[in-house]
Amino acid sequence: MSENELLAKRWSQAMMGNYGVPPLALVSGNGALVTDADGHEYVDFVGGIAVSALGHGHPALVAAVTEQVARLAHSSNLFMHEPGIALAEKLIELAGDPDARVYFGNDGAEANECALKIARLHGRKLDPAGNRLAVVSTNNSFHGRTMGALSITGNAAKRVPFEPLPGPVRFVDYGDVPALRESVDDSVAAVFLEPMQGEGGMVPAPAGYLAAARQICTERGALLVIDEVQSGIGRTGHWFASLAEGVRPDVLSLAKGLGGGMPIGACLAFGGAAQLLTPGSHGSTFGGNPVSAAAALAVLRTIESDGVLANVQRVGAVLQAGLRSLTGPLVAEVRGRGLWWGIQLTAPVAAAVEQQALQAGLLVNAVKPDVLRLAPPLIIDVAAVERAVETLRQALARVAAEVPA
Repeated sequence: MSENELLAKRWSQAMMGNYGVPPLALVSGNGALVTDADGHEYVDFVGGIAVSALGHGHPALVAAVTEQVARLAHSSNLFMHEPGIALAEKLIELAGDPDARVYFGNDGAEANECALKIARLHGRKLDPAGNRLAVVSTNNSFHGRTMGALSITGNAAKRVPFEPLPGPVRFVDYGDVPALRESVDDSVAAVFLEPMQGEGGMVPAPAGYLAAARQICTERGALLVIDEVQSGIGRTGHWFASLAEGVRPDVLSLAKGLGGGMPIGACLAFGGAAQLLTPGSHGSTFGGNPVSAAAALAVLRTIESDGVLANVQRVGAVLQAGLRSLTGPLVAEVRGRGLWWGIQLTAPVAAAVEQQALQAGLLVNAVKPDVLRLAPPLIIDVAAVERAVETLRQALARVAAEVPA
């Protein structure tokens, strides 16, 4: 029995069944490469689900975590620490608004929980009777699995088994401006949108959609909350996808790539929304702890010093061209931005393509039955991209040969 098989057996005997049994046990990584328990190497185009911004084993991240954990690993929210303050200051600087304020949690769901609390306070500030508490979200959206974040997730398979959930929430089709305008009335406190639906199948917002949402929310007095848990921190070639389009939300949620592998989420609020949380209204024991904050600072500083955003744009263009050169009966569409792409298939065989790619040394993610998601580290180079595209070409051809005409 191989090491992977032994670990899979132990997993199945120890873990709850919510993940099933993963196909591999990863034990190490270097840059854009990872190695499994049996010594097989893979090009990582999953990136910890758009988390591993600097890849694996980056010296800046290793040094930051090592030095901080030796100095102070935890302080709780009862005391200040310099890494957390410096990280908040850096995020405010990158957002370009000195009046913005930051809350740190542990992941994207917690960042969105904070945003939901801000939305509730905003609604009650406008209408103390509680008539401004509705939230508008979109079909096929994903905002997290905690009960609040799940309530605004537009995926019935994930949401319905856990109802009743907080509300009221209204779902409209993503990208449909008239539907959004009709739904945002005087009972709505906030609108939650993603610049591109990641879990929803890698669907970018149509041109002008976010700007229209900004205008609608401003006119109706609702907060615009932009969920950049996946799209933020350079994934699309910009610090923030929404701000790159000239759209400033009232609240912005971040996580994933921010920590480069360490758990952290952030909720940034602007304008009046930045003043709504008061002492005792929200908190987290571990959120923004010194080690995760130091890691996130290392990520941000390395992205700046090493020209990583330019790398995302340059290598992302190579990836885009390579993916759009893929042909065959299974490829319907390629869509995405920067180093965040989806391949829409003509049949629900994404899991089979994922498996074929894995066997050939490439990790990709079947985010939907007919969509593959690609989210490699932001430091990936052209050679690794070209290798990945060729592996995908072969994997698609092998699966196509097995699909009935």
